[in-house]
This record gives sequence, C-alpha cells and structure tokens, in this order.
Amino acid sequence: MTATLSPGAWPALVLNADYRPLSYYPLSVWAWQDAIKAVFLDRVNIVEYYERQVSSATFQMRLPSVVSLKTFIRPSRQPAFTRFNVFLRDRFTCQYCDSREDLTFDHVIPRSRGGQTTWENVVAACSPCNLRKGSLMPEAAHMVPRQKPYQPSVFDLHQNGRHFPPNYLHDSWMDYLYWDTELDP
Repeated sequence: MTATLSPGAWPALVLNADYRPLSYYPLSVWAWQDAIKAVFLDRVNIVEYYERQVSSATFQMRLPSVVSLKTFIRPSRQPAFTRFNVFLRDRFTCQYCDSREDLTFDHVIPRSRGGQTTWENVVAACSPCNLRKGSLMPEAAHMVPRQKPYQPSVFDLHQNGRHFPPNYLHDSWMDYLYWDTELDP
C-alpha cells in the first residue's frame, strides 16, 4: 500500500543513543521524510515502525515511528535563558495568581530598580499581574512569587515538560517516553 502523506503526518520519535528522548518539551520528533533520510545516511537505528509505508519504483519501506541516534549526543548542562524555558520552568503558570492565560514574564526586582534579566530575577506572570505589579518591589506590591526564581537544570525542564504531553503520542512511543514514571497498581 502506497501512502500519500502530508509533510507533518507520521512523525518519528527521536531517541538519543541511550534510548532516552532528546527532549520532552518540545518532544523530540522528526517528520517522516527526515527520519527516512537519516536511515539512508546510516545515522539512526529504527526501533519501531508504523503500519504505513512509502514506496517508489524500486524501493518500499515501512515508516519509522521511533528511531535512535547511532551517536550519543551529550545534553547541554545549562539550558538557554529563553522566554519559553522560563515558562516551562514555571509550568506555564503565573507565579502571582496561578493563571495560565496571557503569559508574559516579570522582573521580580524591576529593571528600573537595578533588576537583571536573569534566571534568578524573572518569573512567568500573566499580563494583569505584570501590569498590577509594575515597577514596584514584590513586598510593596504585596506580590511575592509563589516559587523563588532559579536557574533550572535540563533535568528540571524535562521533568516539567512531562506534565505537558504533546497533542500527538503514538502508542509505539509510550515505552520510550514514560518508562521511568511510577506505575499504577
């Protein structure tokens, strides 16, 4: 059976050489075309397949659903300081009111008072809380973050990412994503 697939369909979960995902959030996936290219370049091992296949005049192949890299990629020790990573560290929740809507980030010690744009001084905040706090110090605004801002490790971000599963999870991926979580009795 020849498959007609849209570019975003049939993604392959990408595992490091130790069979752990390269990233949990965003989940490490490749389009099926990239996975097949990596197979032909001998950069990955196919671990699991979809039932779908692609073919040409001289070739036929089931689409890989899980691939593992042949070469181990050492994860970065320190995650990049980005807006997304701040939100992930704070679990996409305003650190003042627990809202998950209209997120931005807030300088706990305002920049106008010498606050730096660093892990230790920036938290996720919804726009209403950010406006309410303005350039006041936390105590003056009666708005102290629920969690003291800190520089997360890659492990911290991976752990938090597990709380936000992607919209698409193929059954063949489950053994590789959540093998180290506590099982139900």
